[in-house]
Amino acid sequence: MSVIETTDLAKSYGKLTAVDGISMKVEKGELFCLVGPDGAGKSTIIRMLCGIIAPSSGTATVLGNDTQKDKSELVKKIGYLSQRFSLYGDLTVDENIEFFARIHHVREFTARREELLDFTRMKEARSRLADKLSGGMKQKLALACTLIHSPEVIFLDEPTTGVDPVSRRDFWKILSNLLHEGITIFMTTPYLDEAERCTRVAMMNHGKLLDLDSPQNIRDKMRGEVYEIICSPVREAYLIVKGWNGVQEAQLYGDRLNLIVNPHENIIESVIDALKNKGITISAWRKIPPRLENVFVSMMGHQSVTVSGELQEISDANKST
Repeated sequence: MSVIETTDLAKSYGKLTAVDGISMKVEKGELFCLVGPDGAGKSTIIRMLCGIIAPSSGTATVLGNDTQKDKSELVKKIGYLSQRFSLYGDLTVDENIEFFARIHHVREFTARREELLDFTRMKEARSRLADKLSGGMKQKLALACTLIHSPEVIFLDEPTTGVDPVSRRDFWKILSNLLHEGITIFMTTPYLDEAERCTRVAMMNHGKLLDLDSPQNIRDKMRGEVYEIICSPVREAYLIVKGWNGVQEAQLYGDRLNLIVNPHENIIESVIDALKNKGITISAWRKIPPRLENVFVSMMGHQSVTVSGELQEISDANKST
């Protein structure tokens, strides 16, 4: 039996469909990721799986428990770290963990707290008020509070959004250690480089599931070769090459232009020459392996811009030129 299973799961708010008939299974010990831009339906799915909101239709089970009929049993077995996890700023690190232990009816929590403080490398900060912690340390404390009752499955809703790169790296080390303990992790993220680290990835947009597979299998679905061109002005370069014969797709990523070209046609040098002749400054170009970003943008059928690795969706790249 799968640890998490949904069948035709859907959620609507009036005329707005937030989640549109999602069916998926998550196995024990997986690091499973929902990835997509804001508004894709990721948080709504997590909230339904945690029993916080009811689906409009379809079913969801976690550890064999129906998320609506078995809420009291479910809450004992799962941990949930929301986008706005509520720490108590006027309590210390120790006091926050104790508070959440008591909420979960964990009476003998002292040893578990010591273990979690070690695990998250928070022992030196145990007497500090939560309000005085950095963003990364707050997230680690929030995770410790989520784990205090030893859940079998944890749900993490964009846990590293707004966290500095060093703390983000530390957070991922902690997640890796949790996997070694056999905990199943279900997370959402707008960061496609984070999705690359997961066992399987479900790509979402506008409430729909675009694909669900391992990162490698998803990358293998990219048809064509990918070339990265660092140039200026990049948006003018995009307009020049868009629709070029042999160019399947042009994608913008900050100051970089990715071209997906038909394999074996050897057109990239003629594209570079054409850009230079149009006054585009080329700093560098190279062939790169397909990334999840490339596949995701192709699946969405329109352009996206990646800012610090985070998907920011725009419906028409020409509008901002």
